[in-house]
Amino acid sequence: MTIQPKHAREKTKVILDSNAFFVSLQFKLDIFEELKKLLAKNYEAILLSPVRQELEKLAKKGTPKMRKKASYALKLSEKCTYVQLDENSAITPDDAILKVAQKWKSPVFTNDRNLRKRLRNINVPVIYVRQKSRLEINGRL
Repeated sequence: MTIQPKHAREKTKVILDSNAFFVSLQFKLDIFEELKKLLAKNYEAILLSPVRQELEKLAKKGTPKMRKKASYALKLSEKCTYVQLDENSAITPDDAILKVAQKWKSPVFTNDRNLRKRLRNINVPVIYVRQKSRLEINGRL
């Protein structure tokens, strides 16, 4: 029997931006399977409260097409570990992601170009869709 060091058993936390959930619909990708393949180890998908609030708002108040997509995204998000942030609701989902990713040193899955740039500026690894068919990571885990 081999005993793994504690750090080998720890799961990598991956923070998901709202648009990461839309990838499944847009490119017909199973984001959770793709993350498993990309990371080649156990990971924990994280949904931050401001991101969930953004999805809920889109599911209620978006265009009919967006409401349908956001409802699907919310269903997918149930596979994630939900993290309630105790900040006030004035913080944007992007700012919440930046803050938590930097604090936890966790990679972020997003296709948002501006957010990706902001994350790379603070040396946070970014996972994104490449060539509409697979996930890629920019930065070191």
